[in-house]
Amino acid sequence: MTAGNSKIALITGGSRGLGRSTALAIARSGTDVILTYNSQKNGALEVVHEIEGLGRKANALQLDAADLSTFPSFVTKLRATLNKTWERDKLDILINNAGYGLTAPFVDTTEEMFDQMMNIHLKGVFFLTQAMVPHLADGGRIVNLSTGLTRFSFPGYSAYAAMKGGIDVFTRYLAKELGSRGIAVNAVAPGAIETDFGGGVVRDNAGLNKLISDQTALGRVGKPEDIGPLIAALVSDSGQWVNGQRIEASGGIFL
Repeated sequence: MTAGNSKIALITGGSRGLGRSTALAIARSGTDVILTYNSQKNGALEVVHEIEGLGRKANALQLDAADLSTFPSFVTKLRATLNKTWERDKLDILINNAGYGLTAPFVDTTEEMFDQMMNIHLKGVFFLTQAMVPHLADGGRIVNLSTGLTRFSFPGYSAYAAMKGGIDVFTRYLAKELGSRGIAVNAVAPGAIETDFGGGVVRDNAGLNKLISDQTALGRVGKPEDIGPLIAALVSDSGQWVNGQRIEASGGIFL
């Protein structure tokens, strides 16, 4: 990490849900934050305001994490923001969180659905990380968001889970290839979480919520606040020797 200065984290999809929880948890740990949003600008600015209220610096930048053609202009905006706000040209932490859910039985999954999941959850993560690595300080951290659905299976998530399975493998390769720079890379795999992800199905469907709770050792579904602090701990100095791992945070579902 960069000595003598606050660390800076870039969190994609930081305007709500797990991204918001992670941004706030990281800020509470003493790290400044740049978060991205796609369409939720007001939500992103609210998170920026909350982070500033914690005494940290923050910025929000627009990014369509599924559209590779926008990445060069995003890098330009990011570099300008780093220089203007921090008088630096490097990040310390990258958290690939942006994404959305899509539920469909395998037999009803169209090529368009498949491509949507691939572009945001795998292809976008792969090439955005590639674009960010030159701007990541030696000794930095990368966290990729995976899912519990790469270990256990729920009908309707075949395309989504397949992409996240790719993220689990990608994480190990990144850890291997970036290790010479002291950059640690891990995947965090949440279980079912009460957010608006997938239309809020876990949060709003009482029957599904109970089904998952009954299959979870800790007796409930997860909340965003269960995930953000874990990621903050993982990218802190105390997590420096954790590398190339898939860390499931599910409360012990389907044990």
